[in-house]
Amino acid sequence: MMNLTRATLVLLIASEMATWPLPLHSQQLAVPVIGFLTTASEATRGGDQLTAFRAGLQEVGFAEGKNLRIEYRWANDDYDRLRVLAAELIRLRVAVIVTAGGPISALVAHDATKEIPIVFATVADPVKAGLVTSFNKPGGNATGTAGLTSELDAKRLEFLHAMKPTATLIGVLINPSRPGVDSELRELQEAGNKIGLKLEIQKAGSDQEINNAFQAFASMRVGAVLVTADSLFNNHRAQVLSLAAGYSLPAIYQWREFAAAGGLMSYGPSITSAYYHAGVDAGLILKGSKPADIPVVEPSQFELVINRKTAETLSLRIPEMLLTTASEVIE
Repeated sequence: MMNLTRATLVLLIASEMATWPLPLHSQQLAVPVIGFLTTASEATRGGDQLTAFRAGLQEVGFAEGKNLRIEYRWANDDYDRLRVLAAELIRLRVAVIVTAGGPISALVAHDATKEIPIVFATVADPVKAGLVTSFNKPGGNATGTAGLTSELDAKRLEFLHAMKPTATLIGVLINPSRPGVDSELRELQEAGNKIGLKLEIQKAGSDQEINNAFQAFASMRVGAVLVTADSLFNNHRAQVLSLAAGYSLPAIYQWREFAAAGGLMSYGPSITSAYYHAGVDAGLILKGSKPADIPVVEPSQFELVINRKTAETLSLRIPEMLLTTASEVIE
């Protein structure tokens, strides 16, 4: 039997250990990890929006599966789950939490941690929500993109009234769980009063309540519907569009995706652009930038999109004013 000195044994063991695979925990630490927290489901956010988010990350040098891992947490419209999901990401010690699906996911993450950087997408007014101190100097652990959602409701009412001037009673679909819903309703009522419109408010926080709301619109004989910006309605886009078509109700929406899928018209900023900027911001933070120093991105362009085929189906003539204003007319 060969005699080995202690020094030789140590060298042999060290040499063999060098060929062992790293523990899973060490492998995970080899690349940065981003947490993605959203009110939505994977089915409703797994397409163009995530593609835009990943493109933003790639713009600053990060590719999922290569030098970056993303931990996705989908609340599937169950807002009560958001706190549990946020806590999971914090326990994982992710480098950044990216929030999507409206202000509530950003607020939940912000309440849960003041240490992990947060990047939010499409929060209407992050200053008013208490997420940042100012747009130019956020000042805390959060930054992102402003959605300008409820702020555009008055303009949407104007466009809807122009499309169907005979409609004096307008239905409004709104999620009662949305942060700031009371002030949004007050502003909507004021905007309606200015142009002589009465509003029929229907609150919906589930798919069944969305059905009930459209049944109420039909029974009240509203002339048109304004679907307010909310992650829930975006997640249930097919259902909302089907109900509007089934009841032959002209409707205006926040995002272009509604008009592209058959809705009459939409007015708002580009949601895919917001997700792209969220990816860029998250990448910058991974490279060492602080969210306190990254200005909140404000949308500078707004898209009025009109679906001509849907207008014809509803026997509506598109006014020349809307045609000249429109960013896009879908034929």
